[in-house]
Amino acid sequence: MKSFEYAEPRTEEEAVEFLQDAGTTAVVLAGGTDLMGLLKKMVVTPDRVVNIMEVDSLKEIRLLPDGSLAIGSAVTLDELLADPHLADYGGILDAVHGINSMQLQSQGTLGGEVLRRPQCWYFRRDGELLDGRRVIEGDNRYHAILGNQGPAKFVSASRIAPCLIALGAQARLRCAEGERWCDVADLFQIPRRADQQENTLAPGELVTHFVLPPAGALQSATYEVRHGAGPDMPLAAAAAVLEFSGQRVKEAQVVMGQVAPIPWRADAAAEVLVGHRVDERLAAEAGRVAVAQATPLSHNEYKVQLAQTAVRRAVLRAAGLETGGF
Repeated sequence: MKSFEYAEPRTEEEAVEFLQDAGTTAVVLAGGTDLMGLLKKMVVTPDRVVNIMEVDSLKEIRLLPDGSLAIGSAVTLDELLADPHLADYGGILDAVHGINSMQLQSQGTLGGEVLRRPQCWYFRRDGELLDGRRVIEGDNRYHAILGNQGPAKFVSASRIAPCLIALGAQARLRCAEGERWCDVADLFQIPRRADQQENTLAPGELVTHFVLPPAGALQSATYEVRHGAGPDMPLAAAAAVLEFSGQRVKEAQVVMGQVAPIPWRADAAAEVLVGHRVDERLAAEAGRVAVAQATPLSHNEYKVQLAQTAVRRAVLRAAGLETGGF
């Protein structure tokens, strides 16, 4: 592990100052469940590590006057499970429960989970994010089946981001010049060049909060297809958010996880649902449409069926129906 400076700010302003010192590369430390492994393997070699867990404003869950819910980026995953305000956001709770590790849930934070670095073993070995040829010629069992036409073949690692995007959540970011807001979907990008990462954060920029829209009549669910019941990353996942008018779907959003370098919006699958009653046949059609443009690699064609199943079961779960899964 490379030697580094350690900073422990008490305010957002101090955190941004530590992150943006000229000539210093800095990273954010929250729960550390992802960062520590990257530091030990020297995949990430910062000059400074900035611990944000002492910044009180980043650890709050606050109901806003319009019914929106603001969640600090340093809120832990088990705090999400315990907070009554999250009871109406079933898709987020599904994703946190799926992590299925007391240690990861107690230490991991919402911001860290959303911005988790790719699990690609080539990246985790030497820090190379865009060696597409090596992935094509090597072991690509867990790599992308969508959005993989360029050099990026990894999959977005976040398990909560698909549901945040499907809900239309926003992120608040701080830098030395002030604050900005963006849709959570806009935090992600498919990198094309070596100087790009999988997120759109500027150097020294800090995600402080995520704001969920009022739950209202929204019904959400996340479904993951996993090897087993442990904390391993899912093979494919999907989040569905439905709004009903009577028994028919009025609005729908479907976002897939673990299948592309970004959380992948399945807009065509959502369109299949609008105006209809949800049943097994309709959910299966949404799943089929969601993967219609998949381009699997040499060893991961199996993920197409798994992603289709994840969409089908997420839609059924969001509609309050039996998924047929375990």
